[in-house]
Amino acid sequence: MAGTNGGSASPRVVLVDDEHEPRRATARLLRRAGYDILEAATSAEAMRAIVGGRIDLVVSDIAMPDSDGIALLQFVRMHDQDVPVVLVTGAPAVETAIEAVEHGAYKYLVKPVSPERLEEVVRGAVRMRKMAQIRREAMALAGAAPDADLEPHFERALESVWVAYQPIVRADGSLFGYEGLLRSDERSLPTPAHMLDAAERLGRLAQLGRRVRARAAEHMARSDAALFVNLHPRDLDDEELLSPDSPLARIATRVVLEITERTSIDSVNEIRGKVARLRELGYRIAVDDLGAGYAGLTSFALLEPEIVKIDMSLVRDVDSMPVKQRLIESFTTLCREMGIRVVAEGVETLAERDALVRLGCELLQGYLIAKPGRPFPVPSWAAA
Repeated sequence: MAGTNGGSASPRVVLVDDEHEPRRATARLLRRAGYDILEAATSAEAMRAIVGGRIDLVVSDIAMPDSDGIALLQFVRMHDQDVPVVLVTGAPAVETAIEAVEHGAYKYLVKPVSPERLEEVVRGAVRMRKMAQIRREAMALAGAAPDADLEPHFERALESVWVAYQPIVRADGSLFGYEGLLRSDERSLPTPAHMLDAAERLGRLAQLGRRVRARAAEHMARSDAALFVNLHPRDLDDEELLSPDSPLARIATRVVLEITERTSIDSVNEIRGKVARLRELGYRIAVDDLGAGYAGLTSFALLEPEIVKIDMSLVRDVDSMPVKQRLIESFTTLCREMGIRVVAEGVETLAERDALVRLGCELLQGYLIAKPGRPFPVPSWAAA
């Protein structure tokens, strides 16, 4: 094991590569940038370094003589959920990239990697490490369960995942499609928000997303209706979603992928290209939670959606609130001019329903029509 610069305040990086000269060159680069470098020529050396002291980041070649980078990534995840791992390869493969995502790799880089790009990735990874540490301290202060206790709860929740469906109807009450909604029978993670938070903390968002999409694809094979599927922005980094061989791709022409306005999508790499690949497979794109998320035109400019869903916060009591009526009418008029369909979410009263239809919402969803349930709830269109 080679030495370090000894600065205890400097972020400590384990650099793993069995090729001596490239490893030394990278180590010099990162030391000049202010990092404390531990060099390892084998995965075994790297594991000893990880167990032996404070580590802020692991940068590893995938092809190693004693083990591969994926196995090292799994070892790091067992030892510390918060340490970012950057994997580097000269022989990229879709299967390896998918494994890297599943096990929570921070980045998957393909050689040759420029010094500027490497420094950028290392800098971002170290910041993520600091953020994770701060969050963990805040969770401890609030009495939240540590990730070590979370793992078995998440495993049980993942095993019991099922999909609830809520009908989306046209303005005349006829069925247009269903939104598939994440559900689980695990009581310790009782809501979708709890499940998603646990998956993010454990680095298993991709695994959860795949499970839900596979279940929904299986159910919708028995229906001709459209299927709306919620995506976490990080799902767009999962190659399985973009694959023509995925279960959902088989019914892609009936699938609308919903991307929420509540979470920024600015951090998704090459988002325009990924959205274009999804459209080539037949998917349509929707912006979800309009009115409840990030302001501005970022999501519209990047996604160019075919469908927009108005959040229930704007729908609630729209029949008695002129300000909401003017806003929704202006919005539906603009969307119609742009060829975008509008769904109003959270419709709970006849008065809301009638007002929304009058204001130009051509699709509606909410408890008035049907509550989410197992395949497939029958929509109602109560008389005014």
